[in-house]
Amino acid sequence: MNEKRVILSAKDIEVKFRVRDNYLTAIRNVSLDLYEGETFAIVGESGSGKTVFTKTFTGMLESNGSITNGSVMYEGIDLTQLKTDKDWEGIRGAKIATIFQDPMTSLNPIRTIGSQITEVIEKHQNIHGEEAKQQAIEIMNKVGIPNADKRFDEYPFQYSGGMRQRIVIAIALSCHPEILICDEPTTALDVTIQAQIIDLIKKLQEELKFTTIYITHDLGVVANVADRVGIMYGGQIIEYGTVEEIFYDPAHPYTWALLSSLPQLGVKGEELYSITGTPPSLFNVIKGDAFAPRNPYALKIDFEQEPPFFKVSDTHYAKTWLLDPRAPKIEKPEVIRNLHEKISLMTSKGGAYYVE
Repeated sequence: MNEKRVILSAKDIEVKFRVRDNYLTAIRNVSLDLYEGETFAIVGESGSGKTVFTKTFTGMLESNGSITNGSVMYEGIDLTQLKTDKDWEGIRGAKIATIFQDPMTSLNPIRTIGSQITEVIEKHQNIHGEEAKQQAIEIMNKVGIPNADKRFDEYPFQYSGGMRQRIVIAIALSCHPEILICDEPTTALDVTIQAQIIDLIKKLQEELKFTTIYITHDLGVVANVADRVGIMYGGQIIEYGTVEEIFYDPAHPYTWALLSSLPQLGVKGEELYSITGTPPSLFNVIKGDAFAPRNPYALKIDFEQEPPFFKVSDTHYAKTWLLDPRAPKIEKPEVIRNLHEKISLMTSKGGAYYVE
């Protein structure tokens, strides 16, 4: 991916939230280069910082949150310096749009679907009246709404969950954004509809040429959509690489644990693997590797000193002392060895998890 243009570059981002008389450090010096046209998936447990990190790209942090360090460069602008809604007007929605996981919280229940799409078109494209309506119907057709011209004047409650999510996608894409952030866009939907929405986003990305950030805890979704993957834990990206590198040559013990937890790797009659313990409290100063207390492969230094990023390949880096030349050589867990063959076997039997 390195030959492609960097469309957004976040450097050393730190985000703190004031909670009563205390501060919670939700993001701890995270950096990311996003390449034009790619799909970058951010994966991790709830509370790892996935959504908070991407909210720094759209100025949507909650009122008690603030970026206390770092920069987010986009089109020569440091987005961390934009403070008001007016400052964000030409970026949020217009250039960087977001699809959230629950369409009912994204749509106004007392306004028609058509009016909600045309409002966005009129605001960001300066198109009005019948022309805006026709463009709204066109985007409804594009996202797979049947009889769009007739359903234009219906309300959200008249749409199914999957159709509402298609409308949320239509609203996000009606501005022709360069970057689309998909924040768990299929969590509230059943499995069949999830697959349709994922396929729809992939198809629209190919057609409209936008860049996608996919936020999820579902590694199956990642395998289906991502070019590159960033694994988040304790407010940091702790490993990133191409989707093939993350699935077939993971380097961080937390990534090993996530992959080992895939239900499809379970053996009949045996307990499914689960990660013991709980994530660290981000109210506390974290010493060493945040995953160390839950890591069965932890070294003494993991509890004392934060690891740097070690290079696995030109596209693959991981923050783990196990990659230090002085560290003992430790084998990956048995369950994720030869993962390529195991996933290929699942695919041949009709499984949903695969890497192309």
